[in-house]
Amino acid sequence: MNPLLATAFGVLIIAGAYLLGSIPFAVVVSRSMGLQDPRTFGSRNPGATNVLRSGNKTAALLTLLGDALKGLVAVWLAQWLAGMPGLGIWVVAAAAVAVFLGHVYPVFLGFKGGKGVATALGVLLGLQPLLALATVLTWLIVAYASKYSSLAAIMAAIFAPLYYLFGGNIAWRLEPVIVFAIIVISVLLCFRHGANITRLMQGTEPRIGTGKEAARNPPKKH
Repeated sequence: MNPLLATAFGVLIIAGAYLLGSIPFAVVVSRSMGLQDPRTFGSRNPGATNVLRSGNKTAALLTLLGDALKGLVAVWLAQWLAGMPGLGIWVVAAAAVAVFLGHVYPVFLGFKGGKGVATALGVLLGLQPLLALATVLTWLIVAYASKYSSLAAIMAAIFAPLYYLFGGNIAWRLEPVIVFAIIVISVLLCFRHGANITRLMQGTEPRIGTGKEAARNPPKKH
């Protein structure tokens, strides 16, 4: 394939990954089930955790699955197309970052999206299932011990690139460009949890199981 054509095709793959990531499943699921828009209550975050605050566990589960599948499908498609002449592992790494960016800065919601935990998990699952498993276990352990979903997400994000590095060339082939992609996603995920970090330090962060009261009593805007 002509290098210029290959580059153009790679850009299309990356753009497609971003658009896929921009699909707001929290909003789509909530509207289809006749629920309140998750951007109007609780943390006002269009993600599975905030949908759960509506009290509808099915909606939250569907949102979680949809957001995770975005990351998984984007990486799988990029891996399938990466074997084409002129492309390579770089397009997989770029698609992984792009689908995550699509979720946290979605074009369909005015670039105001979720925090990216489920989509990041889907990306890791597509890259390396064992890496995703180790990261999920980290989330579960921290969440069980602390009862803070945000803290569990932050710790899982910090450990994900470390797990990839430690398992490199042992459990999986170590790819520097994939290391970079995972680090970028982890840093962005922690950045998106900036307000949560502040509340954790102040002791005001809501614990897992806040429930319907957050939906009935949305925080006032200042």
